[in-house]
Amino acid sequence: MVTRRRWVLGVWLIVLIALGSAAPSVFSSLAGAGWQADGSESVQVRELAEEHFGGNSSAALQVVVHSDTGSLTDPAATAALADATRILSSDPRFGEIVPPQPGMTISPDGRTGILIAGAAGTTDEMVTAVDDVKGRLTALSGDGVEVYPTGASALWSDFNKANHDAMIQAELISWPVTLAIMVLAFGSLVAAGLPLLLTIAGLVASAGGLVLLNEVTPISVWAMNFAMMFALALGIDYALFLVARFRDALRSNDPRAAVAETMDTAGKAVVLSGLTVLVSLSAVLIVPAPAVRTMAVGIMLAVTFVLLATMTLLPAALGALGPKVDAAALPYAKRQQHRSPVFARWGALLHRHPWPFALASIGVLVALALPVLGLKVAMPSISVVPEDAPVRRGYALVQEQFGEGAPGALQIVVPGSDAAATAAAASQVPGIAVVTPPQPAADGSGYALVQAIPSVDPSDGSMETILADLRGELLESALVGGAPAENLDLQQALNDYLPLVISIILVLGFVLLLVALQAPLIAFLGTAVSLLSTAAAFGVAKLIFQDGHGASLLGFTPQGFLNGWGPVFFFAMIFAIAMDYTVFLLATAREHHERTGDAATAMIDGLAHSGRVIFAAAAVMVAVFFTFALADPLPPKEMGIILGVAVLLDAVLIRLILLPVLLRVTGRAAWWSPAWLRRALPSIGFSH
Repeated sequence: MVTRRRWVLGVWLIVLIALGSAAPSVFSSLAGAGWQADGSESVQVRELAEEHFGGNSSAALQVVVHSDTGSLTDPAATAALADATRILSSDPRFGEIVPPQPGMTISPDGRTGILIAGAAGTTDEMVTAVDDVKGRLTALSGDGVEVYPTGASALWSDFNKANHDAMIQAELISWPVTLAIMVLAFGSLVAAGLPLLLTIAGLVASAGGLVLLNEVTPISVWAMNFAMMFALALGIDYALFLVARFRDALRSNDPRAAVAETMDTAGKAVVLSGLTVLVSLSAVLIVPAPAVRTMAVGIMLAVTFVLLATMTLLPAALGALGPKVDAAALPYAKRQQHRSPVFARWGALLHRHPWPFALASIGVLVALALPVLGLKVAMPSISVVPEDAPVRRGYALVQEQFGEGAPGALQIVVPGSDAAATAAAASQVPGIAVVTPPQPAADGSGYALVQAIPSVDPSDGSMETILADLRGELLESALVGGAPAENLDLQQALNDYLPLVISIILVLGFVLLLVALQAPLIAFLGTAVSLLSTAAAFGVAKLIFQDGHGASLLGFTPQGFLNGWGPVFFFAMIFAIAMDYTVFLLATAREHHERTGDAATAMIDGLAHSGRVIFAAAAVMVAVFFTFALADPLPPKEMGIILGVAVLLDAVLIRLILLPVLLRVTGRAAWWSPAWLRRALPSIGFSH
């Protein structure tokens, strides 16, 4: 890379120009929906409703028109309904337009009506369509008339916008904080700036790549949100590890040889770490939920580009800079050594007194992990949308005028011959307040549509029982769907796949560590302690987001549960980050064990040479993640706090205490490997 740095820089420049041209449109291009369990009964209902009932499915747009002073027959309300109909009729993405119907979508006092615009496109297209028209619809409010778009498509539209704004705000705060930490860690503006430039390259490339990939298959806009955060955190981690090693190697080598030594030692650890992250996230791809899958794809793409930049662009830049990497250095930087005396003394202290530190670390982690046994999960409620969002105000109006369960109607598609019996059976199910008369399909398909309005809010905990009872009481020919059913079916799929995802991640993580370290015991312990820190992070999440401890300080109202996709997705992310630090520490310890053959030296020098980097990288990650705690919407706040707590616990209690202590307690056994295993595994060394 150093010898051919002009080629490397030239190729990256071309890549960044090509992909960077598509990057600015990333948030407007990506898909806004995808929160469904593919193949579920509720998705079948939505598809049938869109095909045979003019698009009157869970993805249909509902426009709430409310007159403050009179009724819907007043001129102002009539004009608003006419204008809304005209706006929606002119957009081919909307299907049949159904005006407010007496006894069904007109409130008993005649002051509120719901205009329904059917879905003539996919769920992603409907969210985009709502993005385009909601401003014009809400602008119809005035003269005592309020107009609000609502329904699932409008919910995702407002939800995505609120989260996007929060993510951008958090990124703007995190960059200067990150730079400040980097300058303190490196003591040099040039050395501190390299990781940020590397991360920008990875982000630009991944943003453009996601736009191109979206042309092949819909990619959730959340994929870029997560990719931005993860690329920043991991890009800085990798660059920190390499730049720190390069500065040390430069003391006794020319720049080219220093880069070679850096890549032959720390470079291998970075590749292994990147592979571990990719393997952990790949397990999420088995979950049959498009949004969850594509979030994983987005992070994997960002990590891939950051890893490529770390292995090509960074060594080329380091070789070109040479001693100038320490330019604009602070006074103390020139006295810095790669072998940190502070962490060497810390390692020696752990070596002399392992058990008190081990017991204290394990005790804290177990105590924090215990609350996870009472963790509850559910799909997010309307409360995650800002109070002033149009969809939430429309939702409140519908509940006020039509009943608690009106925003979450359950849809039943059934053959016409069974429609009357189905409607009668549905009306007898506890928790169902109103059942509409069967609506035959106009296309002659023989289907009928029945709407069952629950008596409780769609996010109420009893909704699961109501849906199960309804499906259990109806004829086998009846399919039950609707927005609440889609949420519950997705939650069930996430719950079903969680044990499999966790198992795959643990097995693949162990195998990767085994291949790298050639030592089964330390590979097992490295995987096990990562699982312990992950459990502790979820225990803290339960205390904060389910039980509400610290909610007033953090500025949110607890929902009484963790968002449903959290366990699957956060487990993969937290475990990936935990293994990242595991690799940094154990690869360095392995390097010193290869050189000396002494377990004590491997433990102390492994910590002395990697401790400062782990500490600085963790500080950056915690700063990046905790800036998302400042967001108003709950999901990015939840994500930032959970990941930030996970990194804090993992770096302090696991990597800087428990794992070094385990190396001390296991001694030579940590690095032992049977002869047959050494023959079976590829030979990988970390010493130059």
